[in-house]
Amino acid sequence: MDRRSFLRTSAVGTAAAATGTLAAPAIAQGNTTWRMVTTWPRNFPGLGVGAQRLAERITAATDGQLTIQVFTAGEMVPALQSLDAVIDGSAEMSHGAAYYWQNKSVGLSFFTGVPYGMTSRELAAWVRYMGGQEIWDEIYDQFGVKGFLSGDTGTQAGGWFSNELTGIDDVQGMRFRTPGLGGQVWQKMGASVTNLAAGEIFAALQTGTLDAAEFVGPYNDLALGFHQVRKHYYTSSFIEPGLATELVVDKAKFEALPSNLQRIIEDVCQAEYDQVASDFYANDPRALATLVNEHGVTAHSAFPDSILEAGADAAKELLTEILDSNDPLTKRTAESFVESLNILRARTEGTDKTFLDARERFFDLDDLG
Repeated sequence: MDRRSFLRTSAVGTAAAATGTLAAPAIAQGNTTWRMVTTWPRNFPGLGVGAQRLAERITAATDGQLTIQVFTAGEMVPALQSLDAVIDGSAEMSHGAAYYWQNKSVGLSFFTGVPYGMTSRELAAWVRYMGGQEIWDEIYDQFGVKGFLSGDTGTQAGGWFSNELTGIDDVQGMRFRTPGLGGQVWQKMGASVTNLAAGEIFAALQTGTLDAAEFVGPYNDLALGFHQVRKHYYTSSFIEPGLATELVVDKAKFEALPSNLQRIIEDVCQAEYDQVASDFYANDPRALATLVNEHGVTAHSAFPDSILEAGADAAKELLTEILDSNDPLTKRTAESFVESLNILRARTEGTDKTFLDARERFFDLDDLG
C-alpha cells in the first residue's frame, strides 16, 4: 500500500466513523457497546488493523453481547490522548503503547520497550509468568484502568536519516522523533528528541522540522511514505527490541462484566499479541524489499559501533536512575524487569542465539535445488 492510497482509505474511514463519535455506551436486550479509541490511523498495517481485528474478535466471540466500536486516531480524540479518554470516561477502551504515557508513570515504559531490554518473547514471559502483569496492574490502578498486552511488532527498525551515520558525532543536535525510554537514551547521546503520532511524522520530515525519525519498521514505514523524504534506513533498533502494544480498559466497567466476557477480552488480547507478531514477521521483509528495490532506499543492518556502545552506556545510566527512583512502584517495576531479564537472557542468548548463529553460518538455502 502506497502512502497516498493509505491516506485516502484512512480519510474515508474517518469521515464514516465521525458520525458516531459522540454515541454513548448502549445497552439493549442485554447487549453492550463499548467505544475503543486508538493511537493508530484507520487501516494502518499491523497496528491499526490489529486493533480493528481485536474489536471484531471480541464482538464475534461474545455473539454481540459486547460490541466494540473503534475510533481511530483523531476520530474521537487526538492519538496521544487515547488513554485519557478512558480515564475520563469518554471511552471504555484504548489501543496504543504504554510508553506513550510515561509522563503519568515512568514504570509504564517497561511494558512497551526498553533500550537493550527484553525481546517480545522475554517481555511476554515476564508479564505472564514472572510478576509483570501484577506490577502493571498496580500502576494502572492509580488511574482506574487495566492493561493487557495486545500486539507485538518484534524488534523494530532503527530509523530514517538523511545520510549514512558514521559515528556518535553525527547524532549531536539531531532532531529525532522517537518516544519512551529509547527517546531518553538518544537524548543522553546528544539528539534533540520529540514524540509525534504516526500521522504527523511525514510532514515533520518533509518540512525539515525533524532531521530523522523512527516509528516501527518496514511494514508501517512503507505505508507512511518515509522513503519519499529520507533514503538511509537502519533496520535494527537497539532501543525497541520487542515492542508491545496494549489494550487498556476501564477497570470498574471491566470488573462489572460477566466473568465469561472478561475472559474473552483477556484471551483475545493474548491471541492478538501473537497474531500481530506473525503479521509483522511475514510482511516486514517483503516491505523492506519493496523499499530497497522499488524506492531506492539504502538499508543499513546496524548502527556504527560507536553509536551502539554509546546507546548501551546511556541505557545503563538511565536504568540506574530509574532504579534509584523515589517512586516505590517505579523502582519495583525496574527491579522486577532487570531481575527477570537476567534470568530470561540465559534462554535467549544461550539457546536461541546459538541456533541462529549456526543457521546463518552453515545453512544456506540457496544451495538447495
